[in-house]
Amino acid sequence: MSFRRIVHIDMDAFFASVEQRDFPDLRNKPIAVGRAETRGVVAAASYEARRFGVRSAMPSITAKRLCPELIFVPPRFDVYRAISAHIHSIFTRYTPVVQPLALDEAALDLTDHLAPFGSATRIAEHIRAAINAETGLTASAGISYNRFLAKLASDQRKPNGIFVIRPKDGPHFVAALPIDRFHGIGPSTAKRMNALGITNGAELRKAELHTLMQNFGKTALFYHNIARGIDERPVNPNRIRKSLGTEQTYLEDLINLESCTEALEFLARKLWLQAESRNIQARTLTLKIKYANFQQITRARTLSEPFSSAEMCLDAALSQLNPLFPLKTGIRLLGLTLSGFADSSSPQLNLNFS
Repeated sequence: MSFRRIVHIDMDAFFASVEQRDFPDLRNKPIAVGRAETRGVVAAASYEARRFGVRSAMPSITAKRLCPELIFVPPRFDVYRAISAHIHSIFTRYTPVVQPLALDEAALDLTDHLAPFGSATRIAEHIRAAINAETGLTASAGISYNRFLAKLASDQRKPNGIFVIRPKDGPHFVAALPIDRFHGIGPSTAKRMNALGITNGAELRKAELHTLMQNFGKTALFYHNIARGIDERPVNPNRIRKSLGTEQTYLEDLINLESCTEALEFLARKLWLQAESRNIQARTLTLKIKYANFQQITRARTLSEPFSSAEMCLDAALSQLNPLFPLKTGIRLLGLTLSGFADSSSPQLNLNFS
């Protein structure tokens, strides 16, 4: 049986590492790329900051509380995009089958492109060396026989490491993995799985497919397969993203306009930070609401011109939220999604701050 050779390349604390590279006085210090505003969002954190628990997509006020010495650095997305383009050009020296997943991340299919190196591991080492020599930055690499496992492998030796999950080891590796470390299973889904007694890959493997479908709908088959180390998704160099969204499930239901407005302000800033990083221009914003009784509704607003700020996104979201008050039941989830991308945007980049 033949297996694919997939490499997942993930830059190490990309935005923060660029800032530390360009400004020596920031090196070896805890920094966060973002703005130290009350409703600000951390776009990336240096490894020095991560030791305090600071993470990307965290509210700036929370990050500052965890690390009082944290230094906030305004993002320079034009610089990050230029470096990302250089890094992605390095990938194409080794294979044309490259799927950008973010400015700092990509999947490469080397199955038919191993010559003259002979192995995916050797190619991954050459790529990492080229990135470091040409940009002064480090990258971690994961190698496996499918995209899911290659992504997991890229996290195993961070920063500046490489890890291989071979076909015979894939199912065993997944079995021991905690559910909250599965790529593609977020905190909300992990919590629901925990409630079903599923805390790791072995327990997910034991779950019946029909049980997963009852609880997780169309994504159940994906969960069923990855618990067995199976992922048939191809590396698609022509993938075009049609929307960009973020959402949050709340520990306590939101019951008044003030708390909902505060929650939407954070989501709008987080979404706009992601849109800026991709240089995305979008004309439609969709508000998603899931009530405490699990009823779900969406409301959309389309402008004649693209959204140009977090404040515009927030205004559009509030214009759709306000008519729903007073609430009959609390809100357990809010989400915002941008779509209707303009031709000049780069929607193929699905940024996951890391």
